[in-house]
Amino acid sequence: MLQSIRVIEQLPRKIGFWGASAVMVGIIIGSGIFRTPPDIAKKLGDPWVILALWGVGGVLSLFGAFTFAELASSRPQTGGLYAFLRDGYGKFGRCMAFVFGWTYLLITKPLAAAGIAKIFGENVNILLEPLYARIGSTPDPRLVTSVVLALMTWVNVRGVTLSTSVAGVLTSIKLAALFLIIVCTLALSKGTAANFQPSPPAVTIPFWLALAPVMAGIMWTYDGWSDVGALAGEVKNPQRTLAPAYIVGTVVITAIYVAVNAAYISMVPLAEMRTTDSVAPLVAQRLAGPAAGTLVTLMIVIATLGSTHGSIMTGARVSYAQAKDGLLFGFLGKIHPKYQTPHVSLWFQLTLSISACWLGSFEDVAGGFVFTIWVFYGLAGVAIFTLRRSDPDAPRPYKCFGYPVVPGIFVLSAIAMTVLSIVQDVSAWHTDTSYRWPVPITLVWSSVLIGGVPIYYLWQAILRKSARRQSTN
Repeated sequence: MLQSIRVIEQLPRKIGFWGASAVMVGIIIGSGIFRTPPDIAKKLGDPWVILALWGVGGVLSLFGAFTFAELASSRPQTGGLYAFLRDGYGKFGRCMAFVFGWTYLLITKPLAAAGIAKIFGENVNILLEPLYARIGSTPDPRLVTSVVLALMTWVNVRGVTLSTSVAGVLTSIKLAALFLIIVCTLALSKGTAANFQPSPPAVTIPFWLALAPVMAGIMWTYDGWSDVGALAGEVKNPQRTLAPAYIVGTVVITAIYVAVNAAYISMVPLAEMRTTDSVAPLVAQRLAGPAAGTLVTLMIVIATLGSTHGSIMTGARVSYAQAKDGLLFGFLGKIHPKYQTPHVSLWFQLTLSISACWLGSFEDVAGGFVFTIWVFYGLAGVAIFTLRRSDPDAPRPYKCFGYPVVPGIFVLSAIAMTVLSIVQDVSAWHTDTSYRWPVPITLVWSSVLIGGVPIYYLWQAILRKSARRQSTN
């Protein structure tokens, strides 16, 4: 417990409600809302089913927000999900937290940052295409991605106040742009109800097999609702601030996402949507002419920039908290003497994120992120039950709405997401000749998760041996 308190004290509490909300919403609104709809249209043929699944994704995220709001407000410590797992499973909690931090460091957060920034690089190249045509060369979008990851990491190193201010500006621009799409679609009445008629995709697969990649894409787009917990150790008055930040942000995003997807479909039929990589510029062109398409491309650049920034900000806090608990290399727990940020964790995370962006496609990145994070979402959801039983008298400034049904549904949905992902991936490995990996990729992700357990016990053995050596000297 003293170790946890020490973690809280070393990072100053400078983030208020609006700052926390801006970081959270800024992470959520990234590449997914622009990149995911065409991918979903390729797999499903009924617009109403698609909209319903976007609603389901929002509800599941909200159930998770209710659950994590109780956990975070009762233990406002840096690390969020890491702290929930560490405290929620008794003696085994440190092992589970280590496995999460190990997976988060090597796979989850690098894949998240790389996946978002990949879309940034692609859209920057679209904006600068006239310039590239003049010089006769177009840079690899992964190079652009690497540069922006480094720039955003530098901003985060410079201080949490600067980071939250940047998040606030970028989030405001993104929200305004999405509202503009919704309002213009309604006001100009250029959409048509005929687009909501079913339009079967060229290749039809069973709905239950399509459900895994579709929900992976949707939950990727919603992800970020949980990340504000990673900053809990830096939030002012966390007992009153964290729960509203979790819940209000998730509700607003759900409403926006369902409305934006309805606007997309009303303007672009599914058959046409399947032929494009990003539907928002096409919608804008039909609303306000060719110049609007360029503005939306700029909006995508801003959206992915803001999401990358927030993802970098929260990701390094997990590695920092784990290092301060002695469950990761100690140098990752260092604080910058001037800016009071976990600068070493931030730069280390940058190295892994750049590596991830050069290794896989957007679909590989999104699928790997969703698969690994939802395993731990489910385990953290269980922690609300174990902590209510093991520590019933602990202060709980916010108690989960709908307990035990709401967190129970959230945990079951996490299990379903994991099982569906494995089944769909194995099926694709057997039947899809274009499958890029020699083994099911979920097997690779699972191996990293499971491999964290023996590595934890090896780590503990090394620490004990080191402690014995020091005691004899």
